[in-house]
Amino acid sequence: MDSDSLARETSVEWIGQAPHQPLRSGDRPLRPAEDPFYEPPVGFQHAVAGTVLRSREVELAFMGLIPQQLVATQLLYRTVDRNNVPQATVTTVLVPRDRDRTRPCPIVSYQCAIDAVDSRCFPSYALRRRAWAHGSFTQLEFVLIAAILAQGWAVSIPDHEGCGGHWGAPYEPGYFVLDGVRAAQGAEQLGLSPDDPVGLWGYSGGGLATAWAAEVSSGYAPELNVVGVALGSPVGDLGNTLQRLNGSFWSGLPAIMIAALARVYPELDKVIEEHATVNGRALLHSLESASTAAAVLRLHHRALDTYIDKPLDELIEHPAVQHVFDDTRLGTAVPAPPVLMVQAIHDQVISVEDIDTLAETYAAGGARLTYHRDLLSEHILLHPLSAPMVLDWLRDRFAGRPLPDGAVQSQWPALLNPKTYLGLARLGVVAARVITGGALRRLPL
Repeated sequence: MDSDSLARETSVEWIGQAPHQPLRSGDRPLRPAEDPFYEPPVGFQHAVAGTVLRSREVELAFMGLIPQQLVATQLLYRTVDRNNVPQATVTTVLVPRDRDRTRPCPIVSYQCAIDAVDSRCFPSYALRRRAWAHGSFTQLEFVLIAAILAQGWAVSIPDHEGCGGHWGAPYEPGYFVLDGVRAAQGAEQLGLSPDDPVGLWGYSGGGLATAWAAEVSSGYAPELNVVGVALGSPVGDLGNTLQRLNGSFWSGLPAIMIAALARVYPELDKVIEEHATVNGRALLHSLESASTAAAVLRLHHRALDTYIDKPLDELIEHPAVQHVFDDTRLGTAVPAPPVLMVQAIHDQVISVEDIDTLAETYAAGGARLTYHRDLLSEHILLHPLSAPMVLDWLRDRFAGRPLPDGAVQSQWPALLNPKTYLGLARLGVVAARVITGGALRRLPL
């Protein structure tokens, strides 16, 4: 059944009999905003959360150009937004070919740093062969996704902003992530089990989505066997981040987030309409179709004050704006699963003080927290440098190795840890296979 036929399906009866589209090699993928695969069927809201509505096999490629010797399965599944309104979004799932089907298969939900409103930055599009997603940070993260697969683990890569590109919205990224795991474990063709251990991992914007999943997991999806959550530089406080990055090289990031949040909060959209200049409104509209890199390069070192009719510091004090920042701040609940939090002290994007506050909140609530404040790294460098630490920590969680009670904090730089270099050497092997399109073999970091 082709995508057009799927979009025209009108019967409620076939929910639970999700149609599957086999691999169609060589097709140029449509953007999610234009692809009928992403349209949920009539009556999908009657399905339970995590139900697979349809599936297909797709080819993946590094940067959209270098074909990988992998076939991924994409699942459209039922979930909910922050207001508990039924939604549908997509996850891309990879399962090791050589796994032992008689043993549990750990699954890691990896949240990419989508950091955009434009659907071409969603992983379900950006990771595909012949995808035109230049400027998407998601494409660069394929090496880490491959590293997870090389551990012998399954990987779920959800479009955690939903089909609306709601970057920065609270709660719902967690629902999208957890329902993506439910969908992957419930899809018969993947051969996964609901009892298999689950790990969550994300960095920066992906860390924000992962943190929401950690906070809502025990209440929203208590049946999932989430054994560990790795949070890399999560955006703990959007208000502080906006003020910190305004006028910096990274000024485009908060600008995109404002464009996204205006879709989620009508009261914020009203404030923008009242106080943004003509150029300001045009800017936000253009950012809805901009890649992350394009927005950063366009707005580098530009203060957002120039696009509004009053100083940004004054506008931030508006009650509607304060409500958005209060509503989107992490720390509303303490994660039940063990948490590894990684943050660079000299991070130029995410303030270490904000992450310190989040760590203190989690620790005070009794979280089993390991907090690594890296003494030498910065925001971009710490992501690959921390990958061996994260994968090693997740391996221990999947193996059921004990953790110390309470919170543990370390500052020893990853750059000075010999294990980092062994792990990076193995990560380099994975990267070489990805860049050359070679076969991916099992290679624990």
